[in-house]
Amino acid sequence: MSGTPGQTVGGYGPERPLVVVGIGADGWDGLGGAARREIADCEVLLGSPRQLALIPEGMTSAEQVPWPSPLVPALPGLLERYAARRVGVLASGDPMFFGIGVTLTKLVGAQALRVLPQPSSASLACARLGWALNETPVVSAVGRPVETVLPELSGGRRVLVLSSDEHTPARLAELLARNGFGDSALTVLEQLGGPDERVLSGTAAGWDHAPGDALNIVAVDCAADPAAPRLTRIPGLPDEVYGGDGQLTKSEVRTLTLSALAPAPGELLWDVGGGSGTIAIEWCRTHPACHAIAFERMEARRKQIAANATSLGVPRIEVRGGAPESFDGAATPDAIFIGGGLTQDGMFEACWERLRPGGRLVASAVTAESDALLLRLAERHGGALRRFQTYRAEPLGGFTAWRPQLPVTQWSVVKPPMAQG
Repeated sequence: MSGTPGQTVGGYGPERPLVVVGIGADGWDGLGGAARREIADCEVLLGSPRQLALIPEGMTSAEQVPWPSPLVPALPGLLERYAARRVGVLASGDPMFFGIGVTLTKLVGAQALRVLPQPSSASLACARLGWALNETPVVSAVGRPVETVLPELSGGRRVLVLSSDEHTPARLAELLARNGFGDSALTVLEQLGGPDERVLSGTAAGWDHAPGDALNIVAVDCAADPAAPRLTRIPGLPDEVYGGDGQLTKSEVRTLTLSALAPAPGELLWDVGGGSGTIAIEWCRTHPACHAIAFERMEARRKQIAANATSLGVPRIEVRGGAPESFDGAATPDAIFIGGGLTQDGMFEACWERLRPGGRLVASAVTAESDALLLRLAERHGGALRRFQTYRAEPLGGFTAWRPQLPVTQWSVVKPPMAQG
């Protein structure tokens, strides 16, 4: 079951919407009149056991149905089952802020929902701390590895982390200490807005609080260790931060490659011949909404790509087998980088066919054979050809010598909007 705005799906629509009510830790007392009336009118009320327990006895005669686990796969069938009745959904705070409201919109369409939000945990946290909400990035560790926070970290920055459970603060503290942010100040805010609200403070390196309430958000006031590597969202991270067998696009060339690929928020990259995953990883680090699929033939390298992606804060990169045989079923890319296998028969054609019209393709060559192929492809499809060579200073006896790196030919091209293959 799926929906688009304006579509009536499963009986839900503008005339009889699926009601989604945000409820805070203050429960019934924090709800406005409209939210209370909607709950009272429901025939079926869906929510977590904790949320359902916040509705006082006698305030609704609705059948109360706890969410199954896992929730998302069961949602379509659950909504179909109760489609003939007036259904309400309880959500934490603002349902559209990392909440169930977003998932429901994808299922039934925006016009089939009536959403009544409460203040989000981020709003309440900033209100307690005196932080500007519009200037404070929020990272969710709910259903995601806590490493997702890493690209957001920099000295002097403030970040909010939505916790998965009561153990998230300690895991976050350990992660920060291990990545050069041990002096960062952590504030854990539990049960915000409710009668059991509690605040715990400390530093990442010195965090010794026992696990508390599962409903919490962590505020991080970042303090960077000056001696730690500085890993920003700008492409060109030091080669040393990547594990692997040395098969990687070097830092200088990586910067030029990402510039040619031109990532934009929400876009998908195919990194063909992933090696250590450097291009896919730094594509995703440019913005939290960027996605990537890495194709790599060797199993050991696939494992290393996944490990590098996690350690550098973009653990959701999809890693597949070799190209082009693993292309089937992969989402259509906005950009493709061919860093390996360029001279393999049919490789370019398979990539070009699957690239969306208007998408970008960038390929690099270091051998004479691949270099010649890029010349022929540029003659056929246009685009821009560039050649780069960098030199790195290295010790030579008691002196310093400039050591040349292999020259790299780069071809970048945009697929014509009406091209078919």
